[in-house]
Parts: sequence; structure tokens; C-alpha cells
Amino acid sequence: MSPRNFDHANDQNTQAGQRCHALPGHSPAASQRDDPASGSRTFTHRSAALSWSRHREVALEDPAALTRLRHGAPTLAELIRWYIDTFETISRWQRSKQTHLEFLERHPLGNGNALTLTSADLIRHVQSRRTEGAGPATVINDLIWIGVVLRAAKSVRELPVSPEIVQQARSACGELRLIGKPRKRTRRPTTDELARLREHFKSRDRRATISMQAVMNFAIASARRESEICLEWRDNDETTRTGLVRDAKHPTGKDGNHRRFKYTPEAWALVAAQRRTSDHIFPYDPKSVGAAFTRACHMLGIQGLRFHDLRHEATSRLFERGYQIHEVAQFTPHELWNELKCYTNLKPENLREIAPPAANDARAPSRKSSRGANRPSRAAHQSAQRDLWH
Repeated sequence: MSPRNFDHANDQNTQAGQRCHALPGHSPAASQRDDPASGSRTFTHRSAALSWSRHREVALEDPAALTRLRHGAPTLAELIRWYIDTFETISRWQRSKQTHLEFLERHPLGNGNALTLTSADLIRHVQSRRTEGAGPATVINDLIWIGVVLRAAKSVRELPVSPEIVQQARSACGELRLIGKPRKRTRRPTTDELARLREHFKSRDRRATISMQAVMNFAIASARRESEICLEWRDNDETTRTGLVRDAKHPTGKDGNHRRFKYTPEAWALVAAQRRTSDHIFPYDPKSVGAAFTRACHMLGIQGLRFHDLRHEATSRLFERGYQIHEVAQFTPHELWNELKCYTNLKPENLREIAPPAANDARAPSRKSSRGANRPSRAAHQSAQRDLWH
């Protein structure tokens, strides 16, 4: 074979048998040492390797693209699970938040790549949820918790996620009326419903673990939440007839938020009637209390009544008995009127009547008479006691 034919054969072998290994930021002939995170590919033809390398160099000039390449493609569900496993025991959040996060983790939306999630994806999620029957206040919580997870992933793990898409989606969904604030709940139990519930619990309390008749009466008399029923004996002050709610619910965190409250005479009498068999006045699991109440309503055919509605009933009764805002807040207890008024659903027929001033006295009432007006009248107090026990 002539030298010329030999060279031609070598060129053909090179094209057919050799493969070019291209690395971003390097020529194909350069050393193959490179950061594995930046990626590499093998090509049959040199021209294809050069073209791919040039395109990769342009793409990797974007720091976010390089970060995505290094971190892979975490799904939203994976970030939610990481958030729960990392912060649940530290933050000790409410059961409702935990339930909602786990729902989003199981939802098809969680299967998507969190790094490429867009506001359009979130808007489509909201539309789908509303079509399935979820309310506007429920769906807005989806966006709230997704935003919490994305912000944590960006600040703690330094992932190139985009928490701002949540606000963009909220603005768009708000204009489209797909999301909204929860409606004010106005449900109060009727006298007949309370009588049926008391009769139901009375017939079952002897063989039941929870004395639900006493618990329900105490909730109405004290305005305690379901999670606040299990008060401790040691926190009661017999002199002032006050108690203490430990770790009371608060928007910014309940740990260490101990709030002292005033017992009504009816609530104090119920506490005094309980036997001291435990450190707690009502030694029951709050979840079990709520479940027992829900089962009773279902069995009796009482629609739309929740245990938490008893707190609305109690707060409304305090106002109807004649207490003023700052006085009711000592029973509930609330820090702000905006929080307290959510629990106030007054009935005009239950309001006490205040006698008009004497015809010959057009002057403003004295300080003594003003103080007297702040207190509920004896007749109103007796009427409220009748409503509580009958």
C-alpha cells in the first residue's frame, strides 16, 4: 500500500472507530479532566462535539443553570418532606399545618420539578382544586404553605427555586376570584340542640371514658378551645378565680405564650365539681373530645355544628350578659378586638335592656353609674344561667 492510501485508510478509521469526548469549556482535544457536575457527552463526530460544547458554555454562564445541574431535579414533594423532617420537631406547628403539608406532598402537583415550577403551574393547581369543590379559603392555604417550603429551600439549602411565583399566583387568583378569605362563621347551637346533646351524653357518660356532658358545659361556660380543655389544677387561683392556658394559640407562635383568664361563676362551679384524679381538671385527649362531639352530632342529625362553635356561643353569651369588650377579653382571653369579634355572633333577642335615664336628668351619667353599666344586670345573669343549664 502506498503512503497516500495508508493515510486515507487511517482517516476513515478515525471517523468510524474513534469517538470525540466533549467537555463544556474545553476543546475536544483538551485534557478530559473536568468537574463531573458540569456534565459531559461523547460524540462520534468532532463537529457535533464542538457544537454541543459551545452551546453548553453559553448555558453554563448562567449560575442558576449550573446550580440546577449540580442539585439535580428535586420535586416539590421531596422539598415538602425535607421541610417536615427538618423543622417539625423544632417549630412544633399546629395539626392543621401538618395535615395540609402532607396533603400537598401526596398531590400530583408535588411530582413536578420544584426548580422549574411556575406561577402558571400554581394557577392551574388552584383552578383544579376549585373545580373539585375546595373553597377559596382552603385553596389559598395551598399557596401559603408552598411559599413557606420554597422560601425555606432557597434560604437553607440555597436551591435556585423561585418563591416569588407564589405571590404572582396569589395576585392573579385574587383578581380571578379563585381564592379569598374564610367566611366568618356564625353558627351557634340552638337551645334544642344543646338539650339533645346533654341528654345524649348523660345516657352514655357512665360507660364512656370522657364525661362529655361536663366537658361541653365547661366549654360553653369558660369559652375554652378544644385544645385548652385540659387545664391544670396547679394553675388555678381560688382567690381571684382565674386559670392559666399554657402555650395558648397565637399567630406568631404558641410556645411559652401562657395566658391567664377569668372563670365565670358557672365555669368555676364545674371545675369545683370535678374529682382530682389527675394533674389536669379534665384529663382527656383534646382530639378525642372533638371526635366524641362530632360523633354525637352525627348520631343526632345535628348539621354543621362543631365543638369550636361552643367557643363562639360562650363569647356571644358574655356580651349578651352585658360585659364590655375589655371585660370579655379577660374571659376568652384575646389581645385584640379584631380577634375577639370573630367569635361574637350576637342575637338581638338575647341582649339585655338598659333602662333609659330619668326624664329630669339629661346630664351625662356619673362615674359610679358608668361602672355599674359595665356589669351585667342580675336578671341578665340569671337568664344566662338558665340558658346554660336548660
